[in-house]
Amino acid sequence: MMGEPASILLVAACALVDSGGRVLIARRPQGKALAGFWEFPGGKVEPGESPEQALVRELREELGVEPCKQCLQPFAFASTPIDGGRWLLMPLFVCRRWDGFVDPKEGQDIAWVRPDRLGDYPLLPADKPLAAELRDRLEGVKTS
Repeated sequence: MMGEPASILLVAACALVDSGGRVLIARRPQGKALAGFWEFPGGKVEPGESPEQALVRELREELGVEPCKQCLQPFAFASTPIDGGRWLLMPLFVCRRWDGFVDPKEGQDIAWVRPDRLGDYPLLPADKPLAAELRDRLEGVKTS
């Protein structure tokens, strides 16, 4: 018999991939939890939202870009314990097409990084295994 089920925090993240195969990461700004760490953009899935809807909203709010929901390709996920006995479940989507130009709306630093260089950045713990998966699965793929 297992103990009480953990409260699950559902967060959706997106790896925006440009035509050169680089992935966008953002540094958490001062004043936010875990400030200074790098992460894939995204955020909490609100009640009544799908992960895809949450990503469209978050990418619009954080970066001023408009991905089409059909362009969000499910890629991998992270599942890890977090503070207070809660559990983080984070699907990562890959998006190669969006409208608009990336413009950080929350004062966050951003970087376009080749998948094999993601390990050079201090990533959030949940993002590290996703970065490794991106490196392993995208590095050999060239976009036309």
